[in-house]
Amino acid sequence: MRTVLISGAGVAGPTLAFWLARAGFQPTVVERAQGQRSSGNPVDVRGPALPVAEQMGVVPALREAATTVTAMRLIDSRGRRGARLPMPSSRSAAGTMEIEVPRADLATILYAAARDHAEFVFDDTITAMSQDPDGVDVAFERGEPRRFDLVVGADGLHSTVRRLAIGHEQDFVRHLGVYVATTPLGEPVDHPDEALMYNAPGRLLSVHPSRDHALLAFIFRGGAVPGFDHRDTAAHKKMLLDAYGKDRLWRVPEFLDRARASDDLYFDSVSRVVLPSWSRGRITLLGDAAASVSLFGDGSSMAMAGARTLAGALGEADVETALKRYEAEHRRRTDTKGRAARFAAALIVPSTRPGIAVRNAAARMALRGDKAA
Repeated sequence: MRTVLISGAGVAGPTLAFWLARAGFQPTVVERAQGQRSSGNPVDVRGPALPVAEQMGVVPALREAATTVTAMRLIDSRGRRGARLPMPSSRSAAGTMEIEVPRADLATILYAAARDHAEFVFDDTITAMSQDPDGVDVAFERGEPRRFDLVVGADGLHSTVRRLAIGHEQDFVRHLGVYVATTPLGEPVDHPDEALMYNAPGRLLSVHPSRDHALLAFIFRGGAVPGFDHRDTAAHKKMLLDAYGKDRLWRVPEFLDRARASDDLYFDSVSRVVLPSWSRGRITLLGDAAASVSLFGDGSSMAMAGARTLAGALGEADVETALKRYEAEHRRRTDTKGRAARFAAALIVPSTRPGIAVRNAAARMALRGDKAA
């Protein structure tokens, strides 16, 4: 087995392409978008992803792109500054601290590391697959049909590969009752080392600085929407206005106007993917396509760690054995994250005012305990 098609050029796809190329494979990455995204919420590269980044040699680039945030500042309804909560930090075995970086920058850095070692095809997508014991015949929307020894779906929560190979999204994606929207702020901030966090019942609005810009994030509670289309920007903006439109406190109306006028709005449900198996013959899944707990599950770090695990397994065993080994090892990481997702949602977006007060009081107590220690 030598040729591997990877669907998705986000975080998991380029990481896998890098490691497959080092192991002697010929990876091809196909991406629906015409290029890398320009925005995205900040993500942490930490835990099992840190040694992967170090071994890829991308840590200097990640540090250069890292956000400047060192603490979270709670903001009340009048805009008064509340508790300042230092961001946690940790070190890898090599002594590297975790790195917070905008997701789009992370994807771009990983792509730069892999592009000279793999074929990248943008502005195209898989439309059909047919496999036999020796490989997979793949049809594309734009390109000519091709045959590969293995296909990997690293194409996110709404994976095309998963739909074609395993089944419809509604059978495997569990909505966690929360939606997230992000868009660039478009102006400098007064405190570039602090992320501001304002809560109302069932809603959060944050301003998260980076090195040269800041990101607005709206995270709010809401039930599953029948027929939800993650590409329908007009519907997304309506959902956002419905959720926040009556809130006149702090700078909510101003920031909502920014989102309404934005042509760079990311919007999606916060969901968990639950699958009995990540593989079907010579087709397998990676990253959010396999085990998303988007926003609350260290998705980017899990994607990088999973990519390294998959590439290592494929380099040491036959396809069937490798895919079983990869899933068994990586599920131990993702299952732990999945179980904590609902608790994280309750912590970040309390549904009631008493819940917000309890969360804030707990944060202040934890801060005092840290200082006392």
